[in-house]
Amino acid sequence: MDKSKKSLIVLEIILIIVVAVFLYPIFLVIINSLKSFKEVMTNVIALPASLHFENYTYVWKNINYPRLFLNNVIVTVTAILGIVVFCSIAGFMLSRTRSRLSWLLYIFCIAPMLIPFQTIMITLIKFLKIINLPNNVWGLGTLYWGFAAPTAIFMYHGFVKNVPKEIDESAIVDGASTLRMFFSIIFPLLKPITSTIVIIDVMWIWNDFLLPLIFLDGAKETKTLTLAAYTFIGQYITDWQYTMTAIVLAVVPSILFFIFMQKHIVKGVTAGAVKG
Repeated sequence: MDKSKKSLIVLEIILIIVVAVFLYPIFLVIINSLKSFKEVMTNVIALPASLHFENYTYVWKNINYPRLFLNNVIVTVTAILGIVVFCSIAGFMLSRTRSRLSWLLYIFCIAPMLIPFQTIMITLIKFLKIINLPNNVWGLGTLYWGFAAPTAIFMYHGFVKNVPKEIDESAIVDGASTLRMFFSIIFPLLKPITSTIVIIDVMWIWNDFLLPLIFLDGAKETKTLTLAAYTFIGQYITDWQYTMTAIVLAVVPSILFFIFMQKHIVKGVTAGAVKG
């Protein structure tokens, strides 16, 4: 066996170990969602003596899963639509406009990437009270427009640089307005980076816990799936088997979405690398 094959085998072993380390927490959540409360408290890493699928039935009914699933969809779709529309336009205009003001606006837009969300939580809550933003799933969806904007504008700005400017000029000469030219010609060319942004933000927004926790009013019908898992955690006792079950029910849709859409991430990264 030559040296290259030995190196490949060692690399594969390392990758298998890394994958196992990352998958082990998920494995623990799944097996504990199928245990009784006594089994979870006795040995959290042991396999279940018997499979308690009734945990899923109980959690499904207790949290009103279809309603909370719809809430997650509303929040995610509202957020993604705003992020894609506004950030793609902003990234395009900032990339095409060559001036000191444009450069300053671009820096201003992406600077929040360096600011941790935890440092602005208090200010955010006070600001939301001032503007009376509805503390429901629709209002929550619009909040993500601002929090996702720095990264999305940064990605669109870099990608647009690789789109020939002659395309814009030809459309303008033919009589198209700036917005029509953008949505009819430029935006379709941004599909690779748009797909990447959508996938990354869907995974974040769907599974986000902190922002819904501090923004939503706590009513059962306005909660998200991640908040529903928190309802089984009490001051004196926690139903860990139901908590694990709720976590599984919350994250499975996003995992399936990622598996279905992961090829678009590869296309987006590859297109950006080749064009750049």
